[in-house]
Amino acid sequence: MEDIRVSSWNELNERLYEGSWEEPLARFRSNLAFRGLGDSSYDLKTGLIRLGGAAERLEGHLIRNYRKYARRDSVPDDSMWNWVALAQHHGLPTRLIDWTFSPFVAMHFATVRLQDYNLDGVIWCVDFVKTNGLLPEKLKTLLREEGSNAFTVDMLNRVAGTLAEYNRLSPDEFVVFFEPPSLDDRIVNQFALFSMMSSPTARLDRWLEEHPELCRRVIIPAELKWEVRDKLDQANITERVLFPGLDGLSSWLKRYYTPKPR
Repeated sequence: MEDIRVSSWNELNERLYEGSWEEPLARFRSNLAFRGLGDSSYDLKTGLIRLGGAAERLEGHLIRNYRKYARRDSVPDDSMWNWVALAQHHGLPTRLIDWTFSPFVAMHFATVRLQDYNLDGVIWCVDFVKTNGLLPEKLKTLLREEGSNAFTVDMLNRVAGTLAEYNRLSPDEFVVFFEPPSLDDRIVNQFALFSMMSSPTARLDRWLEEHPELCRRVIIPAELKWEVRDKLDQANITERVLFPGLDGLSSWLKRYYTPKPR
């Protein structure tokens, strides 16, 4: 896996958009999923694994009780994938990891925590189209039939109605990238998608180490973070936009008016 340490705002943009030209379309259409983190040493463990304990046993209890106690009108229909997406979106530990199609949104999450400004940040870049080549045949066939590069919850439901059925699709580890339903403005504004491994105990970062051609990491030096953050604010990539509502507004104003240390 390649680590690319940038030294300027311009280089950061060039590296994130690198390889996005699609000759057949004569358009810039990146096949990368992006995940920004304020600390470059942070790994890609899921919330479920970070919870501790036996993830393969805890997962079912968490989802079952979430479905039991959440409002029934919280999802558009009663499918497992809608519930898992909703649970991840609202902070329940799941096997999902948050990603975005937007390099700028990823930059935001790499620079939003002022307490991390003494640390290098990172943006993980995964070619989710190439990861599809390592999927079980049943999933690859579905993508071909749909003419799509990423799954939706409806597509997943056609292949596996439960997590147990999903786990049995292949004896080998694989990752699926899927777009969550537009449950609220946060998901829409963050241009979100999720990754999901083929078992609750699988680690995406370890899987990517076995397939380094699918991933690169762009390192944002600590000394560059203030410039990146200021330019994102000028471009209106802020908590106020990405987290619509009073909480997002308050978070943006608190950060925006925090003086820079001298």
